[in-house]
Amino acid sequence: MDMQNTVLIVDDDREIRSLLADYLETHGYTTLMAADGHAMWSALEKNPVHLLVLDLNLPGEDGLTLCRNLRAKSNLPVIMLTARGEPLDRILGLEMGADDYLPKPFEPRELLARIRSVLRRTQSNGGGEHDESPKKLRFGEWTLDLVARHLISPDERVIALSGSEYRLLNIFLEQPNTVLNRDQLLNMTQGRDADPFDRSIDIQISRLRQKLGEDARSPQIIKTVRNGGYVLSVNVSAENH
Repeated sequence: MDMQNTVLIVDDDREIRSLLADYLETHGYTTLMAADGHAMWSALEKNPVHLLVLDLNLPGEDGLTLCRNLRAKSNLPVIMLTARGEPLDRILGLEMGADDYLPKPFEPRELLARIRSVLRRTQSNGGGEHDESPKKLRFGEWTLDLVARHLISPDERVIALSGSEYRLLNIFLEQPNTVLNRDQLLNMTQGRDADPFDRSIDIQISRLRQKLGEDARSPQIIKTVRNGGYVLSVNVSAENH
């Protein structure tokens, strides 16, 4: 399974790039390396890439800017590497559309575990060819395309979603009118438990609301339940074409 996946490592530290590439290749991955944003875009144009490991601190365009620009046109999974484990770094990375984050220094085996987890989540919904599987989910005036993994607005505009945003919205659509708390949502989207200061779910819901054109003070699609969590408060219907 791992051998089918190519990981692009973007870090300006040559030693770190080489170390991570050697480690991932010993575990069956194909790796590509880039030292900055220009080399990253060039590698993405020339090669099929399944996951991006992106350092936050880069010369020229930093990792946050690159992640934001990538998100505007692609759902490619991104794991952000931050020089510090400060909450602000993690929050900014998630706001730009990263699927996961890892503070430096870290053990290569921890990155390997995160890569496997993110790929497992992002690829689990991607390939069913069965005719009976729904291709789209309609909710209110919106549509989630399960094949292309993007949103379609009421006026037929295509709106890109990060991998984590797609998974989160899909979870709500699978359980409409059901209150889901933060622990449940974090477990279902990222496979881990929340800590008291983990705001990643709140950030992703805020981003989803923005893309759905929701009024932050009075959202009508994904509502906040006081002391409970969140609930998708519209009906959902499936389409097979």
